[in-house]
Amino acid sequence: MQEKNRGLALFTLLIYILLLSPLLIIAATSFEPGTIMKFPPQGFSLKWYENIFKQSMFMETFKISIMVSLVGNLFALLIGIPAAYALSRFDFKGKEAWNSLFISPILIPGIVMGFTMLKYLIVAYQLPMMTALFIGHTVIMLPFTIRVIASSLSNFDFSIEEAALSLGSSRLKTFFIVVLPNIKSGILAAIIIAFLDSFNNVEISVFMTGPGVSTFPIQMLSYLENHFDPTLAAISVLLMLLTMVLLFLIERLLGLSYFTKR
Repeated sequence: MQEKNRGLALFTLLIYILLLSPLLIIAATSFEPGTIMKFPPQGFSLKWYENIFKQSMFMETFKISIMVSLVGNLFALLIGIPAAYALSRFDFKGKEAWNSLFISPILIPGIVMGFTMLKYLIVAYQLPMMTALFIGHTVIMLPFTIRVIASSLSNFDFSIEEAALSLGSSRLKTFFIVVLPNIKSGILAAIIIAFLDSFNNVEISVFMTGPGVSTFPIQMLSYLENHFDPTLAAISVLLMLLTMVLLFLIERLLGLSYFTKR
């Protein structure tokens, strides 16, 4: 039994090494003092981290990506929460068709989706590029929002809602007071997943950006075309740290709210 546990522990360790080694390599190369990305690094320097904040293009596109992801996430929630509730709560004609429609942005290749949006939103309807970018990111976030919230609703006991309705509460009031608080963890998970997918998106963004409007990943690709220094490795490390901090804070907030209720 002990040999089996040791074998499992060794196998788990190897999996962790395989998963984390690329991240450790990127982190190491970000401290390379030279002008070319190397591993192992030939020294230690923080100048490439400093270079990130000297490049105004990185700061501007980072703000745009954050704004697009947050606003798109808000619209995805406004559409996705009622859609997920309707698909989980009711049986109606055309339910499968609506479900397939909401899932389709995941099934269609991103390049095809991006080119289609470029053709219709920008070329045909001549929408401003920023508006088209908001719409595009809302569309790609919607399937994740609906699927995650619908999964949370599948574990919700709708008899609680029916009890509130039988006691005289309106359906809308019941939804906000009874249903939403019970699926808030699913909503939060949907927000995080959709935000990360939007922030890192390239396939849609590359068609929705142009002069004066660009997203952070597109700017990173443009920088890589002309430079091969460790700046992008430094950016990757900062993004990993930012993600870890945000997840830690969210986990602490959820844990705090849970124990406060108890």
